[in-house]
Amino acid sequence: MTIIETPSPNFDERALPVTMIVLHYTGMIDAQSAIDRLRDPAAKVSAHYVVAEDGTVLRMVAEDKRAWHAGRSHWRGIEDVNSASVGIEIVNPGHEFGYRPFPPQQIEALIPLVAAIKERHGIGRGDIVGHSDVAPARKRDPGELFPWGQLARLRLALPRPTRNLMDPMWTEGGFCLALERFGYDVSDRMAAIMAFQRRFRPELIDGEVDAECRMILLALLLPKPQGDD
Repeated sequence: MTIIETPSPNFDERALPVTMIVLHYTGMIDAQSAIDRLRDPAAKVSAHYVVAEDGTVLRMVAEDKRAWHAGRSHWRGIEDVNSASVGIEIVNPGHEFGYRPFPPQQIEALIPLVAAIKERHGIGRGDIVGHSDVAPARKRDPGELFPWGQLARLRLALPRPTRNLMDPMWTEGGFCLALERFGYDVSDRMAAIMAFQRRFRPELIDGEVDAECRMILLALLLPKPQGDD
């Protein structure tokens, strides 16, 4: 895999070991605008890698440094997600500028990048997450069009459970307690539910806790989620 060095000055020292990968979309009008912003000292944002739509991979921050990609975020008890994660920006205009499917060549470049980082740091597939998972009240990326199933088939993400599903009949409060146990910040209940749906039930993102959501979450809390992916 060819990686183009494109350094950003926006980084500092890690305070935690790397245990996560956070996937983003750039959410800007084009790739160059995103790259320029990620390298602008005044913007105070960065990522370790950028994956362009044509499959070009840029490295902006060394993995042993703390890039500034996650902002105010939380996952499985970790509040300083930047310190504990490698951040990958995937070029896509996002919901604000014309959200669209991710091209095959882009995902084909992303997969070996994620696989290498996962192997290097011993990251579990449950800790390969989207920006919306770690910051549900603020973010929607990489969004409902991101092909999580393709990554899950390669054990680079959790699958959507599809087999042996049972409805635990939780109330909304019970569902949110389970969602918190799984890893989400549930201080904004609606945002957390929608982030979960965006990730695991993207065809219907309505913030309503239904039987399908309950069954999926219960299965994810089991030791080995069973899915077709």
